[in-house]
Amino acid sequence: MSGIAFNLLIGGVGLFLLGMFLMTDGLKMAAGPALGRVLTSSTQTRLRGLFSGLVVTALVQSSSAVTVAAIGFVNAGLLTLSQSLWVLFGANVGTTMTGWLVALLGFSVKIEAAALPMIGIGMALRLSGPDLRRGAAGSALAGFGVLFLGIGFLQQAFPGAQNGFDLTLLAGHGALSIVAFVLAGLLLTLLMQSSSVALAIVLTLAEAGAIPLPAAAAAVIGANVGTTVTALLAAIGATPNAKRAAAAHVLFNVLTGVVALLLLPLLLGAVNVLREGIGLASSPAVSLALFHTVFNVLGVALMWPVADHLARFLEGRFHTRDEEIGKPQYVDRNVASVPALAVDALRREIDRVGGMAVGGVWARLGTLIGEAGRRDESAGLPALNRAIAAFVTQVSRGSMAATTAQLLAKLLRVQRYYETCGELAAEVVAARDAVADLGATPLREAIQDLAGVADTLLVQLNPDNEPFAPLAAAQAEHFEKSYQTVKDALLSGGARGEISIGTMEQLLRSFSTLHRIMDQAAKAARLLAQLRDEPADASAETAG
Repeated sequence: MSGIAFNLLIGGVGLFLLGMFLMTDGLKMAAGPALGRVLTSSTQTRLRGLFSGLVVTALVQSSSAVTVAAIGFVNAGLLTLSQSLWVLFGANVGTTMTGWLVALLGFSVKIEAAALPMIGIGMALRLSGPDLRRGAAGSALAGFGVLFLGIGFLQQAFPGAQNGFDLTLLAGHGALSIVAFVLAGLLLTLLMQSSSVALAIVLTLAEAGAIPLPAAAAAVIGANVGTTVTALLAAIGATPNAKRAAAAHVLFNVLTGVVALLLLPLLLGAVNVLREGIGLASSPAVSLALFHTVFNVLGVALMWPVADHLARFLEGRFHTRDEEIGKPQYVDRNVASVPALAVDALRREIDRVGGMAVGGVWARLGTLIGEAGRRDESAGLPALNRAIAAFVTQVSRGSMAATTAQLLAKLLRVQRYYETCGELAAEVVAARDAVADLGATPLREAIQDLAGVADTLLVQLNPDNEPFAPLAAAQAEHFEKSYQTVKDALLSGGARGEISIGTMEQLLRSFSTLHRIMDQAAKAARLLAQLRDEPADASAETAG
């Protein structure tokens, strides 16, 4: 390859990547919250999840964005892992849109005639409203133009690619040739960090006649498998759900790649028949774009009967200590069918919730009293609360005695008290730096006294310890007096200019939050103490 052709190749790849970035970012911004709405509302069935992943990926031109969103929704409990898998599989099919853009537009129109106006109009829209949706749409349109311009340079780099690229050493050696081109596609994806760029280069080479169609199809398979390496690298140090999603992505592409290689002649024959049946142009680029789509649809077909087993397999992998803590120990589907037993199990599980929530506040409070490094297991609270919510939904579907229903309602109130404690716990340490800046002053001494009283009270309010007792009630009164003392001192100090108004407000907010946490924890402890003496009435309750 000549120096000019090499420069055109490098520039074409760079413009293609730049165009992809601009287009993807613009489309994601223009889509706004629509991505989230689609993914959360359209995943109730396999087909809907598959379709939503396909459509959203085709619109935003980024399977990574869809994957990240799906993982985020799984972490938040908005999607199950099984639901997210079909979104991910649909995203794989949606990525084929880039190949179709290249095949149908990149080789059938005069690139400059289409690209330059797109860039000009897109940037005009961008400048007219950079923070508005039309500005985002302008970025996307300009990205399309830059992408097509990159394709144009690639075309110019390979007019005689069959002469400039000596690929005869790879081609024409049967199975070894196919394997070599698979590895070439994989390596190209790794180097470019984009299967779309790899696909565009392969389509350009095939269209120029540099490589035969079977070899190009093998390179497409390699490019798809190459994306799994990027997913694996991204999963290093990520959340367990991110690792599970990456594993699903790897299994999807590797399994599909192996099957596609074994059936390559049959798939190419099917692609040729399908292309003629649809009435598409007879060109290598179109055939490869169609092959890419057939490849991913094949993957969906392979995953369809094993998806549930795959989800269960993945859910049993990549566990963290927080996830283990967040697993329920007492509530399950078996006891849910007997309301009286379900209420007893729920009571035990909510004791765990209370211990984690109150213990989390206690651990954070240690930073204010000079005892940092206390054990904190509250990270498992969100998962445990979601499991409890699902359990209560299952229990409430059956019939139960009136007394049992009342106990269930009270337990849910206790859980809500503890849930509030967990949500507010992070605010406890917000005052740490402000307290340290006070120095050795009477105000700081009053704050330290308040923190010490709160520390003792939290231990007494923890359901892992003794039930709410008169000792805890007396400590709660002591805390209330200490809180009012600190509140008055802060207001007076701010009024006299002894502390800044900003510091005063920050400390007031933090200790007001602590006061609310104590109130919620005390309410929960009192109600739990009452409920320990109120067994559920199991009469007339059956498993049916």
